[in-house]
Amino acid sequence: MALVSFLILTSLWIAGREALTLSDCGAYARRPEYTDIAVVCGTSTIDLAIQICPAIYTGYNESLLILNRMFSNPDCQGTLDTSVTPPVVKFSFPIREGNACGSNFMTTSSPGTGIFSEFSNIQKVNISGMIRSFDPTTGTITYNAELKYYYSCAYPLEYLINNTRVDVSSSSIALKDNNGSFISTLSMTLYSDVNYTRPLIMPPLGIELRKIVYVQVAASNLTSQYFVLLDRCYASVSPLPFNSTSFNLFVACSLDQMTTMVENGDSQVARFYFPVFRFIEQENETVSTYYLHCITRLCEQSTCSTFKQCNRKKRSIETTVVQDSITRPSVLTLAIKAQAENTVQTKEEALSGGRSDGRGASVGLGIAVAVLTVMGATAAFMAASFYRKLKRLS
Repeated sequence: MALVSFLILTSLWIAGREALTLSDCGAYARRPEYTDIAVVCGTSTIDLAIQICPAIYTGYNESLLILNRMFSNPDCQGTLDTSVTPPVVKFSFPIREGNACGSNFMTTSSPGTGIFSEFSNIQKVNISGMIRSFDPTTGTITYNAELKYYYSCAYPLEYLINNTRVDVSSSSIALKDNNGSFISTLSMTLYSDVNYTRPLIMPPLGIELRKIVYVQVAASNLTSQYFVLLDRCYASVSPLPFNSTSFNLFVACSLDQMTTMVENGDSQVARFYFPVFRFIEQENETVSTYYLHCITRLCEQSTCSTFKQCNRKKRSIETTVVQDSITRPSVLTLAIKAQAENTVQTKEEALSGGRSDGRGASVGLGIAVAVLTVMGATAAFMAASFYRKLKRLS
């Protein structure tokens, strides 16, 4: 088997030499450098590009650069691209354990900090591997240096959905950690119907209080290995929730009594709904505007059930003032505009559907009884005075 692989690689090497030679490289024919490999940590694939001229200078070509010793898998072979300058050999493989061309997957956990300090288990997955040169030289010695190109992509699996910036760094021949992000695959949308088919159009004067708003957080163009699990969703008066009054719709398994969870951690879509409320501090505003934020975890299908358990560290459901700041605040948040009603004093009264009216009627009845009592006392006093006058005259 090793002899067959050697013969195949040797023939490919000869064919590659006919396609691109050292003289074709010109000024790019040089010794390898750390910057010869570029790594793009995508949302569904990892893409690698290695400058081929330094490899040819060392005695190799694209067919002799092997990804994670995957000799016989054609999907893991490099493809020469001479349309760019300098020319490169490209590798691309999916982010899916068991089908990532021999890449190593390592998931680590650590306590949350900053905006994630609510949670004791924040995960990150690291995907790494190596492209190594195959030396076709036979015999006792060789004059070709061995080439090793390491790649590593680290993806956090917890996100605050309000337009987090994505930065991707490059790799080199030496081991260098790269940062990737799945945040660009995540979106949060408001709907007006229970089937999540009609996106909510925000009225100019806001949504009526107690009207149901349906929320969906979905992942698109994301590797199928991960599901969407909402850890916490909350509303805040400010689009950037530091030093801002906030209200938790739910934290982990603890839901506000008016929030209903439809689906969470079972697919690449999470859904819940709640009735529209307003913040009391905005009572003097015609339209009460607040912002919805969701901390979203991407968990492997086999581990989502573990994170759905209710024994994790979490904050109780209450209205609080958030003191934690976000290192890189974002702009894209979902704003909810609620109509302000003078007769509704609190969210609890707004959702009680008429109990505040009963209290108002009770107060009015008490005032009427008091007035009648005073009038009765006055009439009795006047009657007594009139009786005494009549008695004296007689």
